[in-house]
Amino acid sequence: MPESIKTGERLIVALDMKTLDEAALTVKKLAASVRIFKVGMGLFTSYGPDAVKMVHDKGAKVFLDLKFHDIPNTVAHAVRSAAKLGVFMINIHAMGGSDMITAAAAAAAEAAGGSDKKPILLGVTVLTSMDQAAIGEIGVERKIEEEVIALARLGKDAGLDGVVASPNETSLIRQNLGKDFIVVTPGIRPAGAEKGDQKRTMTPADAVRAGADYIVVGRPIIEAKDPVEAAKKIIKEMES
Repeated sequence: MPESIKTGERLIVALDMKTLDEAALTVKKLAASVRIFKVGMGLFTSYGPDAVKMVHDKGAKVFLDLKFHDIPNTVAHAVRSAAKLGVFMINIHAMGGSDMITAAAAAAAEAAGGSDKKPILLGVTVLTSMDQAAIGEIGVERKIEEEVIALARLGKDAGLDGVVASPNETSLIRQNLGKDFIVVTPGIRPAGAEKGDQKRTMTPADAVRAGADYIVVGRPIIEAKDPVEAAKKIIKEMES
């Protein structure tokens, strides 16, 4: 893991709520201890760039989680537009192939104009809601671990800065792609928390031990009676 990242900056809180007002209240509560918030498809579809601006106005960074997956030219246009919003991270589906990834990487660099503000470009490997049976339904015959490593390697060769992957595959990604390839892990559940629709999960501490650079947590924080305390407990667990 990059040692320059402080523990408190490794936690990404997912703003998975229905209204911008709810999201803004959550960011306001957590901004003192959480530096990155994930704006996903639900919030962005309803409010567009205003959702990104809201987080930026409160002094925090944005992981724009829209999982672009289309023909190379279309994805490049989407990434270029997203990068111009000044977001910290953008993701695309690694299953889009090397041409799509290469086009996305070039678009992110172009939008940054040679500055150091180029967003981190991540490739989604296998969704944490999927298990072996689920990937079999879409014709993937490899084991999940093999599929994740194959997509991560494809992505790195085509210009990705890192991947989004289940914590279960994090240590394998580290072993196969090195310490400088960023790993963002959703599917994080503190001990005792409900898994919900996540199938490949891990605790915050175990995810960091496995080599995660950033962890994404949604419901265990935003649905907690005291979101601030829930976030602080997770950060403390990561530090352990």
